[in-house]
Formats: sequence, structure tokens, C-alpha cells
Amino acid sequence: MRLLVIGGSVFLGRSIVEEALRQGHEVTTFNRGRSGEDLPGVTAVRGDRENPDDLRALAEGRTWDAIVDVCGFTPRVVASSARALSGHAPLYAFVSTVSAISTWPAERVDETAPLWECDPEAGPEDGDYSVLKAGCERAVETFFDGGALILQPGLILGPWENVGRLPAWLRRIARGGRVLAPGDPGQEMQLIDARDIATFTVDQAAKGTEGRFLLTGPAGNTTFGRWLADCAEATGSDAEFVWVDDDFLHAREVEPWTELPLWIPAGESDAGAWSVATARAEAAGLRCRPVRETVRDTWDWLKDRDVAALEERLPSWRRHGIAPEKEARVLSEWDAR
Repeated sequence: MRLLVIGGSVFLGRSIVEEALRQGHEVTTFNRGRSGEDLPGVTAVRGDRENPDDLRALAEGRTWDAIVDVCGFTPRVVASSARALSGHAPLYAFVSTVSAISTWPAERVDETAPLWECDPEAGPEDGDYSVLKAGCERAVETFFDGGALILQPGLILGPWENVGRLPAWLRRIARGGRVLAPGDPGQEMQLIDARDIATFTVDQAAKGTEGRFLLTGPAGNTTFGRWLADCAEATGSDAEFVWVDDDFLHAREVEPWTELPLWIPAGESDAGAWSVATARAEAAGLRCRPVRETVRDTWDWLKDRDVAALEERLPSWRRHGIAPEKEARVLSEWDAR
């Protein structure tokens, strides 16, 4: 298979390229060369997808068996790519997100759930991340002259993570001592490794599969307590987890998702956050490795890296993790309650 990956140098995109090369496919990447390095073995085409001349130069004289777009965030930009690449491949696979579904995370969702309303040529001023992703999906379906494969991942973890959620926990737990742990250790979660999404994406692209797939791990494939214990095991830490009530953390303005990544306080309108239907993707071949393996491999990738350099290149890393002095204060107040 000849595959074009728009992006392809960061986290999920990198995993997709790596998997495609492993399977022996020919891979072309199209990116600006700023976010990360292309993997050896690809044909790297430099360009900005927001520049019509760069898109024309990419398409001129080239055809592929499938296109995978991992870095589309604005509908009108995706629409331009879809138009420019029409006729140059029979399939356009677009990596969206479960949050493009308007009823998630309040409800359990499947592939029939409604998307946010968003015009397929909307600009960045016309909505937030979730709304615009829904518009991007429509842009592919509307303007690409060929088949559309829409992939809606849930919470993605794994080596090369560029968001910083799992790395924040690994770094904190590796320091050891008493670790602030939020809410209920038995809270079930639903996590997926970027490499498992990559395998599914490449396999479906090779088959020419069309349609929509929600991609995340099986419901309850870990719990918050088990996940943090996996972090302790992977790092060899002597961390002592101190489980603190949601209300107590709320009262002290501890932020879910950022200061304590992946924490969803009980009672919030997120009943379906860890309850996404995966039957359709599993029937099509999705297989997910154990979360413990994802945690271990992420630590193996992270442990010897220059974290300061990563934070400089990946600003979102600096937003994840609680400040040590704030954690110590909350734990002290919890002890004295």
C-alpha cells in the first residue's frame, strides 16, 4: 500500500507511520517539519497544509492507496486538503475524537450518536476543539471525492505522548513518597494505546474500509487504583497513595484533568466518559494491549529523556501535574481533617 500521512511525526501520527513501515507499506509524510522528526524510511514532503500552493505541489504527479490525516483541527483547512487530494487516492481516513459527539461524555455513546453542529468550512473562531472536529469530519465526507474513514479515538496514552497526562503521573510517582490520589481507586477507566489505534488504522486503510469507528479500550480495562499501581511498578517507586475524597479536592480548587490527569470527580456530568461502545471496532479487528504494558513502555521511553527539552517543545506538558507545594498542602489538610 502507498500511504500518505498528513502529519506523521508526533505521537499518534508517528505510531501510524511506524506501523505502516513495519508492515512494509510505502509511506509519504506531509508536514512542516517543526513538531517532530520524520521516521527513517518515509518520503518526507515539506509544506503547510494551509498554503494552497503547498497542497498543489504535494498532489502533483502523486497518487496513493489511502490518505491518513492526523492533524486536522479546523474544518476549512481540512476541506482544502480534501479538495486538493481528491482523485489522488480512493480513501481519506480522518482522525477525529470521541468528543466530536455532542452527547459525550454525559452519555454512553456508539457510532450512531449525534455530532456537534458545525459547518464543514468553519474557521477556528466558530467553535471549540470538539465542535471543530465534528466540522472536520463533515469536511472530509463533503469535499473528498472518494471513501471516508472516520476514526474517533477516546483517551490515548503511550510512548511519545505529546499531551503529558501519563508522563505527569509517571514523573510524580517516580519521585516516591506520599502521592495525592483522587477519588475512588475502584473507578473503572477505558484507555487505549496509540500503537493499537495505529495498527487498526493501517489495517483498515489497506482494506479500503469506509465508515465511522469509535476507538478506545474495552470498558473497565483498568481502574484508577490499578493504573497508578502500574505506574509505581514500572518506575520501581515506593510511592504511598493517599486517596482523597472528590469533594475535599474540589473545595481546595484542585483541577481535574490537568493537576490530577484523568481524574473525573463523582457527580459531574461525565457518566459516559469511561463507557464508550467499542463493539463495532472490535468486530473489525481492534485489539488492545493491557494498560500495564502501555504504562511500562511509556516509562521506558520517558525515563532517560531530557524533560526540560520536552516541556519546551510540548507546552501542554507544563499544564499537567500538581505543584509539589500544593500537593503537600492538600495532603496536610487531609491528615488534619
